[in-house]
Amino acid sequence: MGSLKEQFWDPVAGFGVTFRTMFRKVVTEQYPFEKLPTAPRFHGRHQLNRWPDGLEKCIGCELCAWACPADAIYVEGDSNTEDERFSPGERYGRVYQINYLRCILCGLCIEACPTRALTMTNEYELADTSRESLIYEKSDLLAPLLPGMELPPHPMLLGADEGDYYRGNLHRIDPDAATEAEAEA
Repeated sequence: MGSLKEQFWDPVAGFGVTFRTMFRKVVTEQYPFEKLPTAPRFHGRHQLNRWPDGLEKCIGCELCAWACPADAIYVEGDSNTEDERFSPGERYGRVYQINYLRCILCGLCIEACPTRALTMTNEYELADTSRESLIYEKSDLLAPLLPGMELPPHPMLLGADEGDYYRGNLHRIDPDAATEAEAEA
């Protein structure tokens, strides 16, 4: 048998939290209908960025795949040619996949990217009805083309070489003037 305090006071004290919160205003989020903004540095869905002329920033170095602790990223690099140029450098990411069934949205992949090709957006609705649709391909991850951008493959339009792109010396070059200058030399 317990003391008088244990028999009478402890059950009443146990309901103290219930009685304190019983008459407070209920806070209910109307999630699917009212979406609240996320924090500015929220890590959501990934995005592969483009240069202002439309070329891809990804150079196919596979550092993001090496940095991923969940092994959720698969990258296959390939070489650019003068006829088919997808990025300013000598390589580009031919195959790029992120498996969101494995991804833990930690952000280590964006820290490893040397060209800032991979960033994370504030999009957090990643649920789907099938497992196959949660493996995002390169076409799902690429940033949309903005006005003034051209769909790759195309020659470099913002500099004479890849160094201009990576140093930020972006100035639009006229491809016809460049070919005339090469013909004269």
